[in-house]
Formats: sequence, C-alpha cells, structure tokens
Amino acid sequence: MKKKEVEILSDSTNQAVMKHPGRNYPGVLIQGDTLYSYCQSLDDACSELKNKNIEDAFYEINEIRNALWDKLNHYKIVLGEHDIELPFSEVP
Repeated sequence: MKKKEVEILSDSTNQAVMKHPGRNYPGVLIQGDTLYSYCQSLDDACSELKNKNIEDAFYEINEIRNALWDKLNHYKIVLGEHDIELPFSEVP
C-alpha cells in the first residue's frame, strides 16, 4: 500500500473529485458499493437484453447513464470552480 497526498477539489457525498499526484487532471472517486451496484445493474440489463426484455434493459441502463451524467456534470462544475480545463472536448 502507498500513501500519497491527493488534492481534494470536492468531497461531496458520492461525488468526490480529486487530483492524484502525477496526473494532469482530477478524477472522480466511485465508492466500492456504488461500483458494485453499477456492475450488478449492467449484468441485469445484459440478461434482460438476452431475454429480449428491451424495456427492462433500457430502464437499468438508463439509471446508470443518469447516475454517470450526474457525476460528470458535478465534475465539470468542480473543475470550473477551480479554473481547471476539462480533459475532453464537448464538441460532437
């Protein structure tokens, strides 16, 4: 195990944004239980798709998509508050 200091730009519950030493841009911390929940939901969606339950699969995938967009929007706000450019271009 290593111990290093990280810059914590936001420590909002389930929305932590931090910059690891040696990285150019901050990242988002996803708690283990949340990550597990996302994986389980995607497994369920894949199962629903395999069984041709499109509506149920869409619901599962849409829930994860909305949660990730929420995290991304928070990330963008936090970087803006700290005058850090985004590590991606939003031009389609």
